[in-house]
Amino acid sequence: MVFSSSLFLVYFLPLFLVVYHFIPKGYKNYIILIASIAFYSWGAPLFVYVIISSTIIDFYLVKKIHLSKKPPQRKLFLSLSIFINLGLLLYFKYANFFVENVNALLESFGATQLAWTSVALPIGISFYTFQTLTYSIDVYRRVHPPLEKVSDYLLYIMSFPQMIAGPIVRFSAIADQITHRVETIDDKLIGFYRFTIGLAKKILIANVMGEQADLIFNSDLSGLNMGSAWLGMIAYTFQIYFDFSGYSDMAIGLGRMIGFRFPENFDSPYVSKNISEFWRRWHITLGTFMRDYLYIPLGGNRVNSKSRLYFNLWMVFLLSGLWHGASWNFVVWGAYHGAFLILDRVFLINVLNKLGKVPAVLFTFLVVMIGWVIFRLENMHDVGVYLSKLFDFNSSFAIDTIPSFVFWVLTAFVFSFLTAFKAGKKLELFVFSKESYTVKYNIAFTFLAIFLFALSLSSITASGFNPFIYFRF
Repeated sequence: MVFSSSLFLVYFLPLFLVVYHFIPKGYKNYIILIASIAFYSWGAPLFVYVIISSTIIDFYLVKKIHLSKKPPQRKLFLSLSIFINLGLLLYFKYANFFVENVNALLESFGATQLAWTSVALPIGISFYTFQTLTYSIDVYRRVHPPLEKVSDYLLYIMSFPQMIAGPIVRFSAIADQITHRVETIDDKLIGFYRFTIGLAKKILIANVMGEQADLIFNSDLSGLNMGSAWLGMIAYTFQIYFDFSGYSDMAIGLGRMIGFRFPENFDSPYVSKNISEFWRRWHITLGTFMRDYLYIPLGGNRVNSKSRLYFNLWMVFLLSGLWHGASWNFVVWGAYHGAFLILDRVFLINVLNKLGKVPAVLFTFLVVMIGWVIFRLENMHDVGVYLSKLFDFNSSFAIDTIPSFVFWVLTAFVFSFLTAFKAGKKLELFVFSKESYTVKYNIAFTFLAIFLFALSLSSITASGFNPFIYFRF
């Protein structure tokens, strides 16, 4: 089940909100937990037992970390916790990838291949793992004491608003909200507004972009002309942004409706003037996780040599690429971004600053778009063919599309680059950062939210095309 499905919007969410808001405060966490288990079980009925059992084991291991006084014991329990959680991720997400590559190597030497039954990939396994890691590591570092009740820990890990696709919510940032949160009418209204904005981004823009992108990327790539190649790349660039940022908006809005403050996950990434800035604006919670739990432990910026610094950067982005999927194109995509981060530090930021804001933004946007081609196509030969078509000046630039698609492309451009201007930034702060509104604005936003909700729901009902890119991560 995903937020952008009619099942969730028409049945699950209204029923949950009615029960949640009328039940006594002492039972609210239990209602969220029950709803979360039901939500996850709908898409992964067998894996939910693995999630619950491993989470309970982890809860008591982390309790041991907190209560142990001797450093060796604390390190032992931390190691066990990390081993269990990373072990689940490695098995379910990367076992097939590992065996496939070993068998390819064995085949090249004429050896007998390994017998293997493919492992099904559970939904949201990467986000689950990252949150369990932040819990055990934050408790080990004594950033925050562990939760007292196992049901509260299950709630932190399995909370349906953000378990499937984030944002990655660090334990120390939300621990107090689990046990003592305040819910106001303003939170409920603002959460509803935010949810409908995210829903509209996902359904009205991302889905339209996705249909066009699939038509082009799934076609015979050798027959593409230059115009179609650029159109497909642009469509996918906007699809992945509005798909994932829309889902993050929905998660943040849902959390706000029940009293939680989830961290922001996007900050107008396509207005970035260099790749370093892009990664401060794109999937922010993943970036901060990789920085605090991998980059800094590797030495971060405090290393003695530039070569070690560059190695740390590249290693983090190779792993970040692999986190996105068990395929070589994701590894190459991570290495591609890691290379530009290193170039930024060597000379590229200085060059782009001298060129000025507009050329810097356009260059960075082009680099990002080319990266999305690598991200979209699993076969590296197909990547090479597609990239060559982008610059095949001997082919036609003619494209065949419909007026409604052109309208949504222009809409995507406007909302992607709106904050590059002062008026757009001011509007964004007014819509996304206000803690309350006057009655006049609440009435206006309520009508707008209901309109967007109805328009999105009718679009879902009318079309069978409703993918979610980050669902598999």
